[in-house]
Amino acid sequence: MTTATARRTGGARTWLALAGFGLAVTVVAAIGGLGVQGTSDEYNTLRQPDWAPPSAVFGPVWTLLYALIAVAGWLVWRRVGFGPALGVYAAQLVLNAIWTPLFFGAGRYGLAFVDIIALWLLIAVTVVMFWRISRVAAVLLVPYWAWVTFAAALNFSIWQLNS
Repeated sequence: MTTATARRTGGARTWLALAGFGLAVTVVAAIGGLGVQGTSDEYNTLRQPDWAPPSAVFGPVWTLLYALIAVAGWLVWRRVGFGPALGVYAAQLVLNAIWTPLFFGAGRYGLAFVDIIALWLLIAVTVVMFWRISRVAAVLLVPYWAWVTFAAALNFSIWQLNS
């Protein structure tokens, strides 16, 4: 084990790093959730497909997903530190962060759909890259990927119904 790997996998630094990954996803959530007020009310006023979940579902789902995303990033960091895999991971977090302001803040459903498709693709790349480093980390991202798949379909449907 290299000295750098030993520093990443043991002691207080490891737990601080986990807290850092938790903070990163909290910032992403805050940009979406706090950056645009009244999303629940706006969501409820949109024409939606019959299969759209109630707005109360999104908070608990995203809370769980953000926890999984943070742990997945941390597991990869513990193995290899910061590198290309975490670069793609960071890029998908940026796309995640800007979706809510595009969709709710700006009402740009089509542009939000483009964003979520790019997000979906970057999650796919992240899963593949994480798989090579930590299968557990890759598997932790699968529920997120599945939810974004569902969210993309919902985004597209709402865009079509409200254009």
